[in-house]
Amino acid sequence: MSQEKKLDYSIDQETQLESGEFHEQNSYVSQSDASPVEGTRWERFRDSFKRADTQDLDPNLTDAEKMAILTANAPLKRTLKSRHLQMIAIGGAIGTGLFVGSGKALATAGPAGILIGWALTGTMIYCMVMAMGELAVTFPIAGGFTTYASRFVDESFGFAFNTIYMLQWLVVLPLEIVAASITVNYWGTPDKYRDGFVALFYVVIVAINFFGVKGYGEAEFIFSFIKVITVIGYIILGVILVCGGGPQGGYIGGRLWHNPGAFANGFKGVCSVFVTAAFSFAGSELVGLAAAETANPRKSLPSAAKQVFWRITLFYILALLMVGLLVPYTSDRLIGQSSVDAAASPFVISIQNAGIKGLPSVINVVILIAVLSVGNSAVFACSRSMAALANQGSLPKIFGYIDRTGRPLVGIIVTCVFGLLSFIAASPKEGEVFDWLLALSGLSSLFTWGGIMLCHIRVRRALAAQNRTTAELSFTAPTGVWGSVYGFVLIILILMAQFWIALFPIGDKPSASAFFEAYLSFPILIAFYIGHKIWKKNWKLFIRAKNIDIDTGRRETDIEALKQEIAEEKAFIASKPFYYRMYKFWC
Repeated sequence: MSQEKKLDYSIDQETQLESGEFHEQNSYVSQSDASPVEGTRWERFRDSFKRADTQDLDPNLTDAEKMAILTANAPLKRTLKSRHLQMIAIGGAIGTGLFVGSGKALATAGPAGILIGWALTGTMIYCMVMAMGELAVTFPIAGGFTTYASRFVDESFGFAFNTIYMLQWLVVLPLEIVAASITVNYWGTPDKYRDGFVALFYVVIVAINFFGVKGYGEAEFIFSFIKVITVIGYIILGVILVCGGGPQGGYIGGRLWHNPGAFANGFKGVCSVFVTAAFSFAGSELVGLAAAETANPRKSLPSAAKQVFWRITLFYILALLMVGLLVPYTSDRLIGQSSVDAAASPFVISIQNAGIKGLPSVINVVILIAVLSVGNSAVFACSRSMAALANQGSLPKIFGYIDRTGRPLVGIIVTCVFGLLSFIAASPKEGEVFDWLLALSGLSSLFTWGGIMLCHIRVRRALAAQNRTTAELSFTAPTGVWGSVYGFVLIILILMAQFWIALFPIGDKPSASAFFEAYLSFPILIAFYIGHKIWKKNWKLFIRAKNIDIDTGRRETDIEALKQEIAEEKAFIASKPFYYRMYKFWC
C-alpha cells in the first residue's frame, strides 16, 4: 500500500480513537449508527441483528489493500477483558486430549514417553504463543492469525491455511456435541435418551454464542476455572497417593517406571505421542483470535500469552507425571470405546485404583464441561474465521456479515447449522462418518501453529528489509525469531513422524484407510494451495519482505510516540528489583 493511502487511513483511524468512536464501535460508521438505538426493548433487539455499516473503500485499492483495511476495521465488539484472556490462556485448551487422550498415549508410549512427547510439544507451543502474542498485540485485527498468513506470507498460503483452520472448527462442533452425549453414558444413561442430550448440549452452545463475544468470554471463564481447579486438585491428590497417603496406604514412588517400565514401544512409541499431545494443546491459539475483540490487547495479551508457560509446566507435565506414577501402561482399561470414554481416563483409573469413591464421577463431570467448552470455542473460532475469509475475498461477502452488536451472524448460523450433524448420533454409520470428518482436519492445529510462526519470521524479516526495528513493537516474543524457527522445524519433524506412524501403525498392518484417516488433511491443504494459485494466477511463493504492509491494523498510529512510551516502560521495569523483573518476564 502506498504511504499516502496508509497515511489517509491512519489519520482517519486516529481521529476516531481520539473521539472515542473507534474504541466503542471498531468500525467506520455514520454518526446516527454510533448513537444508542432508541425505541422499545423489542425494537432494540430487532435492530441489533442489522448489519453494522462500514467505510466505503477506494475502488483503486488492490485486493490485498482492501483485505488489510477491512480486517483492521471490522465492527467486532471489544468487550473481552483481561480476566477472560487470562483464563482462556490458562485453561482454554485443557480438555479430553489431556483427561482421556493421555490414556491411549500412556498405553502406546509409557510414562517416560508421554513426558518426552508432551514436553517437546510444549516447548513448540510456548514459542508459538509468544510469536502470536507479538503479532496480535501489534496487529489486533479481525481474524487474527488467520489474516496474517495472507498479509505476511502469501495469499494462496493464507487461503489454504485459513480454510483448513475453519474446517477444523466446523467439524469439531458436531463431534464435541456427540462426545458430550457419550460422556453421559458413564452413569449408565439409556441409549434412547442420546438424541435428547444432543439437543440439550446443542441449545446450550448455540445460546452462549448468540450472546456475542461477552457470552463466549464469560462461559470460557467459568469452564476454564473449573478445569484448572480440577487439575490442581488432581496433582495434589496424586502427590499424596504416590507418597502412600491413600485409603489403601503403601508407598508407590517410581515403582511403575521399573515394572512394567518407562517406555512401551521405544522410539516409535514416543513418535506416536506427538499428535495426541498436539491435540491436547489445540485451542492454545484462540487468545490471538480474540485480540480484535479485546478492550486493551496491548496490556492484556502479553500477560495472557506468558501464562502458557505455567499451564504447560504445572497442568500438563505435573499431571502426566502423576498419571505415569499411578497407572501402569499395561492396564487394559486405558483403551476406551471412544475419545471421551471417561472409564479410559487415566485420571479416573488412578483414583479408582486408590480405592476412592465418588471422585471418578466428579472427573467425568469435568470431562463433560471440557467437551462443552471445546464446542463453545468451535462456534467462536469458526464464525470469526469465516468472516475473515469473506473479508479476504475467499468466501462470498455474505459470510462477512457482522451485526450491530459485533456478532459475525452468518458465520455463527452456518456453523450452528452444520452442528445439526450431531443428531446422527443414533445412526449405525455415526462412527464412520465422524472418523472421516475428523480426518479432514486432523493435522490442522499443527498447520495453524506452523503458519503463525512463519508469519512471525516474515514480519521480523519485513522490519529488517524496511530499515525498522523491534523498538516499535509493544511486545516482543521472549523467544525471539529463533524460537519461531525452532518451533517451525519441530512441527515439520512431528509431521514426518506422524507420516511414519500413519504408514506403519503400531501393532497393526499398513492400510490405505488407516493412512488417510490420519493424514488426509495434508493432501487437502496442498490441493487448496495449488487450486488457489491456479484460480488467482498467483505464481509468487512469498510476498517480498520490502512490500509487506506492517502498518495497517495498528491501534497506535504514532510510531515515534509509541517507541518513546515503550522505552519508558522498559526503563521503569529495569529500575525495579530482580524479583520484580523476573515476575514481569514470566507473568
